Amino acid sequence: MADKLFGTDGVRGRANRYPMTADMALKLGAAAGRYFRRDRQEHRVVIGKDTRLSGYMIEYALTAGFASTGMDVFLLGPIPTPAVGYLTHGLRADVGVMISASHNPAADNGIKLFGPDGYKLSDEAEAGIEQLMRDGARLAQPENIGRAKRFEDARGRYVEYAKTTFPYRGRLEGLRIVVDCANGAAYRTAPAVLWELGAEVIPIGVEPDGTNINANCGSTRPEAAAKKVIDVRADLGICLDGDADRVVLVDEKGQVADGDQIMALIATRWAEEGRLKGDTLVATVMSNLGLERHLEAKGIALKRTGVGDRHVVEAMRAGGHNLGGEQSGHIVMTDYATTGDGLIGALQFLASMVETGKRASDLARVFEPVPQTLVNVRYTEGREPLETDEVQQAIADGEKAFGGDGRLLIRKSGTEPLIRVMGEAVDEALLGQVVNRVVTAVKAAS
Repeated sequence: MADKLFGTDGVRGRANRYPMTADMALKLGAAAGRYFRRDRQEHRVVIGKDTRLSGYMIEYALTAGFASTGMDVFLLGPIPTPAVGYLTHGLRADVGVMISASHNPAADNGIKLFGPDGYKLSDEAEAGIEQLMRDGARLAQPENIGRAKRFEDARGRYVEYAKTTFPYRGRLEGLRIVVDCANGAAYRTAPAVLWELGAEVIPIGVEPDGTNINANCGSTRPEAAAKKVIDVRADLGICLDGDADRVVLVDEKGQVADGDQIMALIATRWAEEGRLKGDTLVATVMSNLGLERHLEAKGIALKRTGVGDRHVVEAMRAGGHNLGGEQSGHIVMTDYATTGDGLIGALQFLASMVETGKRASDLARVFEPVPQTLVNVRYTEGREPLETDEVQQAIADGEKAFGGDGRLLIRKSGTEPLIRVMGEAVDEALLGQVVNRVVTAVKAAS
């Protein structure tokens, strides 16, 4: 086993290639089962998944691993990632598992682990599990092997809970909503919640076949939802990703609002209501400078973290904050959920629509973004393009050119062999020149 198995968001990779193999999943299940066994008679784990074909293989392998250490396994079926966090705590499980590669293509998959409190694991817990995988987890005695069963009520429990987070029982009558479920984990839950709250629902991306998750749909490809919003004259479009832990919105004009705009709206509203703890929003280094300036004008602090919703949650818990997220659409509201929840984030936006009577287009453009460009450069695994002198020089030259009116952020993806080159500057022409120089240097070294 490689020394480092966990990345920025669990374990992820190409299905049926290391580390996303059945053998690895079995060993991971056994190690996590042994790590989380508590001193009591019953030991249980809940396992959810999205709609990828490889989910079956990984689900059964994990089940075997957990059962081998005496864990009873509750199989939740296709269900959003935030629902797994909710049910891990609600069912008093020792550990929760979500099998998903989020917004990535169907050929990828991943494993996210949650502790008994429903939050994603700390670095210390992940390191402990990896050590047990290297050493070999102690198996249960034959009479103590765990059982496995389908937990049929999982989706219904989450639907009922999500509805309680919407502050207006008088509901969404009169609103026509397009919801794009990315052929993923929320293909049943999201339309059900919106319909039961009274909306007229036009669902798309709700025909998963194991291979079409995130394919030209969902939060990373909102064009399909934008077209549908215009075609059916909807009031709002909601675009989720494959495991429904992130969201982008489409207003009635077909314009897209990213996570920064959604966070800006919720933060402003909560601050006015006295609900924003510490008058602080936690976001990553990727969030737009325009967001920071808007918050500052409202007397709200912006605390930045490294990329990844887990880093956001860690900073929120450490500082006692209750709102955070990412530009990509993770909206973390610890009053309601332990991780990003795309559907509940959308419900907060809808609450503002109901409360104010305003159209989505009047609420979705909270601030004017500073021009920002993000380019992903794929590199050959095993190479380290960011360490070359040429790339380092291109970065230094770009930062010097920006002066104090822009910034560069260049990083490796934690889930794919990509270098993400992000630039932000008031001068859009200069921004394009600087980013192009850095991208050219990275490509040459890749």
